Amino acid sequence: MAYNPSRARLSPPAPAAPRPRKRGRSPSAPGAAVWRASAYVAPFDHRRRWQDPAGASGRVWQGYHAPHAPVPYRRWVFADEASTSGSDACTIMSYNILADNNARNHPDLYLDVPWDALRWDSRRRLIIHEIRHWDSDLVCLQEVDRFREIAAEMKNRGYECSFKGRTGDAKDGCATFWKSERLRLLEEDSIDFSEFNLRNNVAQVLVFELNGTQKFVLGNIHVLFNPKRGDVKMGQVRMLLERANALAGKWDGIPIVLAGDFNSTPESAIYKFLSTMKLNVSLHDRRQLSGLDSSEFGLYCSLLNYGWSDEEVRNATGSSNVMVASHPLKLSSSYAMLKGNSSNRGYHGEPLATSYHKKFLGTVDYLWYTPGLECSRVLDTLPVDALRRTRGLPTREMGSDHLPIVAEFIFSEQIRDASEQEDESDQDESAREASTSKHIYFSDSDS
Repeated sequence: MAYNPSRARLSPPAPAAPRPRKRGRSPSAPGAAVWRASAYVAPFDHRRRWQDPAGASGRVWQGYHAPHAPVPYRRWVFADEASTSGSDACTIMSYNILADNNARNHPDLYLDVPWDALRWDSRRRLIIHEIRHWDSDLVCLQEVDRFREIAAEMKNRGYECSFKGRTGDAKDGCATFWKSERLRLLEEDSIDFSEFNLRNNVAQVLVFELNGTQKFVLGNIHVLFNPKRGDVKMGQVRMLLERANALAGKWDGIPIVLAGDFNSTPESAIYKFLSTMKLNVSLHDRRQLSGLDSSEFGLYCSLLNYGWSDEEVRNATGSSNVMVASHPLKLSSSYAMLKGNSSNRGYHGEPLATSYHKKFLGTVDYLWYTPGLECSRVLDTLPVDALRRTRGLPTREMGSDHLPIVAEFIFSEQIRDASEQEDESDQDESAREASTSKHIYFSDSDS
């Protein structure tokens, strides 16, 4: 048989008397093999082949699997006067797990992340391990592009699931998982924002029954990232609130929980819209609406001309003739309602950071809820100093560039009348927004 050089290179090493491997020794020449040392060394197996992953120097053992790293320590913060948790308590997690496709297509965001920490097989184990560790009744995931793999793992742990994928070239979507022993799905709806010319993001709206008694609506959304399209972000958020409210009314005014990556900071106008029910968009620059665009040039232009077109106004408010966007829900943010430590909480009571990569350190993930529910505890986030020491997420201990946020909700005895809410939107805008941002931006470029 003719000699085939390429075939010879792919053949496994001979099983007889393998040469001893040494750790930590630099290659004697460019391209020489390097053994990646760690606390755990997999047994040598001649049946496995070497591989050279993109971006990795040297060769890495294909059969190596790192052991499960411990979940970083996070403490529970309890409400001062919350009712005792019982059978009607429901824990809900919101977690942007960083789509595999997005991680590979945006390497500039993860320059300081070890290549093996970005590999999907490693991140998947960490993500599932963390979800299992906190053992939430409901899990709302965003940026899910390996849904079958995640769903198979979750099914083995007693979860049912629902998935809504994005349209177009996007490969990810939103997925909601619930424990079948405690929760029953009563109705399911979804929003494809591309049908309303609001880009190809998606949201889920579902009605659940807890323990055969209490009912509530759950929304799961991943809002558009693009910082300069605040009009589209506003439109997506507004439409989710309207759809959730309609579904709650259909089921006799049951309470609502909204989870997701809203891609807006606590200092932003969109956060104000969520928390106060109204926003006059004419007083804001759409490029600054979500708080993600910190460029000085954008701020300078906004002082000169906000430049809202009829189409942008229609995206934000629902009508080109209406400059005030509004929604009918009295929303409270679970983390803002429970006081945390100053090392990881900001001016608004929200976490200082739920996401960290090369160009952003700040909060964009939330769990909102309406009257009829009380938040009895939240899983506090990590201190900012601890996050900074990682130099960026994900790591070998954390599987995404977002932290999962978790809150426990209990059903309150009485639902407060929404008419009792004071209209805070008429107060002086400049006084309400005179706060110093706690978020840190590393670049003014638009990813």
